[in-house]
Amino acid sequence: MAEIRLSEKKCQPCEGGIPPLTNDQAEDFLRRLKSGWELLSGAREIRREYKFKNFKETMGFVNLAAAVAEKEGHHPDMEVSWGKCVIRLSTHAIKGLSENDFILAAKIDAISA
Repeated sequence: MAEIRLSEKKCQPCEGGIPPLTNDQAEDFLRRLKSGWELLSGAREIRREYKFKNFKETMGFVNLAAAVAEKEGHHPDMEVSWGKCVIRLSTHAIKGLSENDFILAAKIDAISA
């Protein structure tokens, strides 16, 4: 049976009470994303930098990413500057990574194509 693509899944509410992903689990999920994502802070967050031609393109992407995040109920940290947006994801309720972080990363990658 084929594995469901991360971009086709829906983020599930997380109120805590579950362990964060292990480093090995996070690396497995990372392999399912487009290149450019990296594990940080001992596999407690993921990060990707997106580059654009100008500020207008950057803000267009940021607004689309914000809409996707709001729909999923899972919100990234975003650093915005001219021609660049850095996205960081982690699940604050568990102080680490969950599948939700990778689902949202895949959905954001889909709008950057």
